[in-house]
Amino acid sequence: MAESFLFNIAERVLEKIAHLAVEELRLAFNVKSDLKKLEETMSGIKDVLLDAERQQHQNKKLSRCLWKLRDIFYDAEDVLDEFHCEALRKQVVNHPGISIRVRFLALCSFPLLSSLKVGHKIREIHQRLDELDTEWKSFNLGQGGDNRHVILRETHSSVYSSDVIGRDVDKEKIVNRLMEPSKAGDIPVIPIVGIGGLGKTTLARLVCNDDRVTRLFPLKIWVCVSEEFTLARLLKLIIHSINKREKCDDLPVEALQTCLRSLLTDKKFLLVLDDVWNEDRGRRIELRDLLKSMGDFAQSKIIVTTRSLKVASIMSSVHPYELNGLPHEECLTLFAKWAFSDGDERRHPNLMRIGEEIVKKCKGVPLAVRTVGSLLCSETEESEWISVRDDEIWRLQQGEDGIFPVLKLSYNHLPSHLQRCFAFLSLYPKDEIYDSDDVIQFWMANGLLEYSKQKQEWEDVGRRYLNELLSRCLIEKVEDFFFACRFKMHDLIHDVGLEVLQKECKTVNYQTESVDKKTRHLSFCEDGLLELPQILKKLKNVRTAIAPKVSREPNTIGDSFINLCVSNFKHLRALNLSGSLLKALPNSIGTLKHLRYLNLKGCRLIRELPSSFYGLRSLLTLKMTAVPLMQLPDSVQSLIELRHLEITIEAKRLKEIRPRCWSSLQYLKLANCEKLKCLFEGMQCLTSLRTLYLLYCHKLVSLPRSLKFLTKLEELYIVHCRKINLQTEPEEEEDKDLHLSLKTFRVWGLAALTYLPRLLFEGSSTTLQHIEIEFCYKLEVLPAWLQNLTSLHKLEIRRCRSLLSLPEGMDRLTELRQLKIERCPILSERCRRDGGADWHKIAHVQEVDIIDD
Repeated sequence: MAESFLFNIAERVLEKIAHLAVEELRLAFNVKSDLKKLEETMSGIKDVLLDAERQQHQNKKLSRCLWKLRDIFYDAEDVLDEFHCEALRKQVVNHPGISIRVRFLALCSFPLLSSLKVGHKIREIHQRLDELDTEWKSFNLGQGGDNRHVILRETHSSVYSSDVIGRDVDKEKIVNRLMEPSKAGDIPVIPIVGIGGLGKTTLARLVCNDDRVTRLFPLKIWVCVSEEFTLARLLKLIIHSINKREKCDDLPVEALQTCLRSLLTDKKFLLVLDDVWNEDRGRRIELRDLLKSMGDFAQSKIIVTTRSLKVASIMSSVHPYELNGLPHEECLTLFAKWAFSDGDERRHPNLMRIGEEIVKKCKGVPLAVRTVGSLLCSETEESEWISVRDDEIWRLQQGEDGIFPVLKLSYNHLPSHLQRCFAFLSLYPKDEIYDSDDVIQFWMANGLLEYSKQKQEWEDVGRRYLNELLSRCLIEKVEDFFFACRFKMHDLIHDVGLEVLQKECKTVNYQTESVDKKTRHLSFCEDGLLELPQILKKLKNVRTAIAPKVSREPNTIGDSFINLCVSNFKHLRALNLSGSLLKALPNSIGTLKHLRYLNLKGCRLIRELPSSFYGLRSLLTLKMTAVPLMQLPDSVQSLIELRHLEITIEAKRLKEIRPRCWSSLQYLKLANCEKLKCLFEGMQCLTSLRTLYLLYCHKLVSLPRSLKFLTKLEELYIVHCRKINLQTEPEEEEDKDLHLSLKTFRVWGLAALTYLPRLLFEGSSTTLQHIEIEFCYKLEVLPAWLQNLTSLHKLEIRRCRSLLSLPEGMDRLTELRQLKIERCPILSERCRRDGGADWHKIAHVQEVDIIDD
């Protein structure tokens, strides 16, 4: 059953109504009245939505009603966004920094909404809500908080070792940890972390039943914590595990703790807390304090299994044991064990060949292998095996212990705003490595990020969401790459996202025969897609469109795709055309007034932007690297909402940034601007800029001194700019008391670099935390003023073969925790712990890592 996400959508619509109060719009009285009525109606519906969404899986009539409500709420959001578009148009018309021509074109644009038209649209939405009112009230829904009910699991410690395949190495590693002596004062907790279905509980059982562990720990206690965690319940479970005859059900918490301590006095025990879910910090601290109160842990140990790195971090100071998937050969052995009677697989080599393809889809998750093997047990018809092979695993009929119900538990535990953000990741292809910034911009374009009560920037809210998904093992970090991290999603977790979004989203390929007319998000597979299915022309409500990547000529599909978007998808929020062979954007693209995300990265045949580009006033993100523009047209500076800009320019100079034009810009990337000799005049106008990234700008010689006015700049990355030198010395009186915010400075492959930017560094002396310098062969010395960077945490120097020594005063960098020196032969020798001439300068640093190879 797909999710309706109604609570999340309703919250967003109500937030937009509230924010209209601060928009500079002169609304007619009847419009204000209509909006107020809409707010009251939607607030009343929202109050019971959580109860409705909980019940919808058992009530088909309620589920259908929720989907009707979803479409009404989406349409209401579209109307409200029209107000924002009109406000932006008026800002452009009255903006002194924008060219007269662009302001004139905006002025001549037909007003987007008249009061009469607005009132009519809002009243139409009311009428649709009224038509549902009787049916809605018949469900007798109640108010409730966002406290999802999750089925209580029960686990046990029994296991038949012969049934478990491929976990011997993991078992040995955990047993060895149990054998190690505990550090004084520590709670000796060993967390086992991983996604559902990997076999965390099975591994804990294997360890618990190992003869060495039995001899080491005479008392073994097994408790399944699950979701319904309260201190009293957990105490009772532990007590009953030790002594089932102990009568404690009616005792208060204090008495339960006293009882438990008496049972554990002078006992050496192993406690297994299986399936720990609760991420509420207060509850986790209660659990930790309970463990502390259980007595002397000099010899006893605890194992915790969980899907959450957050739980692991609060429970233990040691690094968690992150369980990986089984190797392919062991998965095949496990599959054969469940799909065939003993040895029968040798009689059916044709089925095993199909089975091998099925196992690959399971991506190393034992429970998935076992589930599919069980479904095929005693089935010898090749057609049935092929059917399973070609289907998505989550579509297969499963019991409560099947792989999909187990995996979906992780989704069910997410708060509503994170559920939707997680599910939308399934729009990306399987096995794709995600770029964190791109994902955040995609979420932002679709309005999936909450208004922050702490007044955080949207990008920070998005990073918080990603970290939350990482901590719950729903995504896995692959690498940190300069300005962003890259991560991926396990195929089976991706399937969970597909299932919950099956009505919202559609991935189209050459076999697609039908698409729900209310689909809001489209992505395209490139395999075999030569032309767009005719069914797509009936769609009107699409908000996200990710174009097919087609490498063959002629590129008719690219042209038909962009024409479809412009003619049909009038409420489009995100458009990804990256890698397309389009030769030009149609001039009509300027009619996409709601568009917030446009990705043209790698569209190498586009040489200029259409004159209507100024009409994309809602754009937040514009990616145009490897689009060989001669110059940015004036229309781009009229994009006053722009927060993220990536460009490639073939000119020697860039146009001046006019005051207040890009005052919201947070991120600027200039890539492969091979003729560019200097940056924008007017850089001081980028008052919100936080990240500046310069890549392969080979003729760029220096940074403008106007960077000293960018008080919000936090990250500066300069990569393969061969001629640039960064000598920026204080020259004026005002330069001596700069208050900048630079946190991260990374340079890579700067062949001419001999100096570091003193003006920026000393202006950020209390904020700069991370410096990374790599492949800078001419850099011979680090400046003495480096000692003034009192907040520096991490210094990395790689492949700087001319660097001779560290400056005096390094010992004043008391916050420096990590120093990495790699392939710097002279410097490495001087910084060695035993006898290095510079060792005394860095002896205070906790982690010094010197690599010569």
